[in-house]
Amino acid sequence: MTNVFDVKANELIEKVADELKKVEALKPPEWAKFVKTGHGRQRPPSRDDWWYVRAASILRTLYIYGPIGVSRLRTKYGCRKRRGHKPEKFTRGSGNIIRKILQQLEQAGLVQKSKGKKAGRELTPKGKSFLDKTASLLK
Repeated sequence: MTNVFDVKANELIEKVADELKKVEALKPPEWAKFVKTGHGRQRPPSRDDWWYVRAASILRTLYIYGPIGVSRLRTKYGCRKRRGHKPEKFTRGSGNIIRKILQQLEQAGLVQKSKGKKAGRELTPKGKSFLDKTASLLK
């Protein structure tokens, strides 16, 4: 059976984002149209459906790396901040966006808080099967 590791990441994220648009619990907030995705960004995202794409990317990251917290996800979605004539410096991504997406995915039943030794969030069996079924559609 095809799983997340057998398909290209970009294709999987796009397909999962389309499937997440059908989930009732996952809706972008009102402020999502105007906000930047991190302190180091210069502009807000240009895509209208960026909330779903970020949620799909978070789901794939949880599938691959297991229990992972908001702090490590902030580092993953960070960027280099341009500081004029000074050298660029790495800044982390927005924690509020990641936290809200994780909370919505918890309401949808795709993610749960980790109960093991490692703290953070992990996929539920429903979330794993959701990603595997979506990956099998691509093969």
